[in-house]
Amino acid sequence: MKNVIYLFIVLVWCSCTNLDRKLEESTTLNSQVIQSNYDPEAILDSLGISLRDIGNPLANYVHAARSGNLMFLAGKGPRQADGENIVGKLGQDLSVEEGNLAAREAGINQLSVLKAELGSLKKVKRIVSVHGMVNATADFTDHSQVINGYSDLMVAVFGNQGKHARAAIGMVSLPGNMAVEVAMVVEVYPE
Repeated sequence: MKNVIYLFIVLVWCSCTNLDRKLEESTTLNSQVIQSNYDPEAILDSLGISLRDIGNPLANYVHAARSGNLMFLAGKGPRQADGENIVGKLGQDLSVEEGNLAAREAGINQLSVLKAELGSLKKVKRIVSVHGMVNATADFTDHSQVINGYSDLMVAVFGNQGKHARAAIGMVSLPGNMAVEVAMVVEVYPE
């Protein structure tokens, strides 16, 4: 009987020790702090990119909806600093290079939304997913090269935290004949 009690005490002690270790690891993972050298806005400045006023949504939706630590950003198009959208159909009106620049403009607009919603881009933990839509002719096949303009900007600004899952698909048309529209999911640091 003594051996059974001794074995029970040892098992309980081992379980508690392992539980303490798991709790310590969990606390370390959940209390991730923003690194002091992580400054996406300084990177934007170094790239000569200014964020923009996002204005109000044009219909019955919001720019971003947050659920827990995820932010779901509504699709944004290639509105430039002068307020004009880059319009046209890839494979007919615009080259791949022009489409790539349009996707980059959409990225600047999404970063502007994030800044407005969060107050600081330092609160972005990572870019999770990008859904890129390209206004293209039926025979256009370079959708990925177009949306690379968006993806490359996210990686330039956030480093490895900017790498994401992605879809780049062709559409028969987009609102206002925009060249591209991009929606995004972002993980943010807990408040």
